[in-house]
Amino acid sequence: MAQKLVNAHDSPLNTTSSVAHARRTAIWAGMKRDKFLYLLALPGLLYFLIFRYVPMWGIIISFQNYSPYQGFWNSPWVGFDHFQRFFSNPDFLILFRNTMAINVLSLVFFFPLPIFLAILLNELKKVAYKKIIQSVVYLPHFLSWVIIVGITFILMSTGDGVINKVLVMLGLDKIDFLTNKNYFWGILTLQSIWKDAGWGTIIFLAAIAGVDPQLYEAAKIDGANRFRQMCHVTLPAMRSVIIILLILRIGHIMDVGFEQVFLMMNGAVSEVADVFDTYVYRLGVKQGQFSYSTAVGLFKSVVGLILVIGANKLAKKFGEDGVY
Repeated sequence: MAQKLVNAHDSPLNTTSSVAHARRTAIWAGMKRDKFLYLLALPGLLYFLIFRYVPMWGIIISFQNYSPYQGFWNSPWVGFDHFQRFFSNPDFLILFRNTMAINVLSLVFFFPLPIFLAILLNELKKVAYKKIIQSVVYLPHFLSWVIIVGITFILMSTGDGVINKVLVMLGLDKIDFLTNKNYFWGILTLQSIWKDAGWGTIIFLAAIAGVDPQLYEAAKIDGANRFRQMCHVTLPAMRSVIIILLILRIGHIMDVGFEQVFLMMNGAVSEVADVFDTYVYRLGVKQGQFSYSTAVGLFKSVVGLILVIGANKLAKKFGEDGVY
């Protein structure tokens, strides 16, 4: 009889319950021990909870003919009608082309630039020069897009633009930078580079700072010059960070900075300037088509999620850590 009681006490159910209880106890003990660290993280957690996760509840209106007067529960359900309408709309291909073109240009020309700039900054041995250059390249990041676009107008406007005045002084014809469709994507890319390339070097400089100096010393002993040290020591040390940021960047390939595009867009270039973000603003905010615009936004999010998962799996297939 005593043996049966012992066996019942050691049953898998009781063992699992004991393990779960031990885990909960350990978690609460850790939270009590590190309560100040959790308190420090609380504002960030609340931010993501309130502004990122709670609004996801609104996704359901993409499957409804939502009316603010009827609310979430009383608005009629229409299933995938808004998605069918969006995919059959001739504007879909134009929006997709413009969004992808702007992001691919940014990925090809903007993404590698902070890496290159971080390596150049790392090669500077004069600390004073390095700090001055860092301050100069960081500064545009703190300017709003309104100011950036204003500077662009001052430089590139047809009438009083600085560049066109210089062209006239050189005996050349003026160029319609701001109203010519052929220049629009390039101007957006140049703006992004000027504004955020310097700021993007921060993460890469942090990765370079973590390189063991003994690796450079070993490379010097082996006869490697500065360029070979950069190729065989610095870049491999940055590789994991580059891969992670690239995966995250691919996940945002359907997102274009709304403010930048909206401020630069005009009637002459609307054919190449209209992207998903401006389309959602025009139909959702200005025309009140809340369900339809939410369906467009949900499509963007799903595509971004698929791209992140795919890029992460591809990175792991090639032996990288990936995002998760």
